[in-house]
Amino acid sequence: MTERNAFHVAVVGATGAVGQQMLKTLEDRNFPISTLTLLSSPRSAGKVVIFKGQEYVVQEAKPESFENVDIALFSAGGSVSKELAPEAVKRGAIVVDNTSAFRMDENTPPCCARG
Repeated sequence: MTERNAFHVAVVGATGAVGQQMLKTLEDRNFPISTLTLLSSPRSAGKVVIFKGQEYVVQEAKPESFENVDIALFSAGGSVSKELAPEAVKRGAIVVDNTSAFRMDENTPPCCARG
């Protein structure tokens, strides 16, 4: 982590409806973010998104986008998740995928422990 008790968070699909809701939830819950990276398809790259009153320029999602990311939130569709989520994991990120891409994959850990 780049700051004590704060995380570098990447949101993949940041310009879509679900990505916007993820950002709203992070903001509403005051999630401890040291660095925020907003990622999208090439056609949405360059758009500006406001988060906590600050402007962020959306970048194209590429494998190298996940360097030093602690948590990667995916909401850009199953094909994007299948391509880029393993790249994020390879670089040390915890991935939360909102698609069905890995839902029935035996090698994907469940989202949470149940007791």
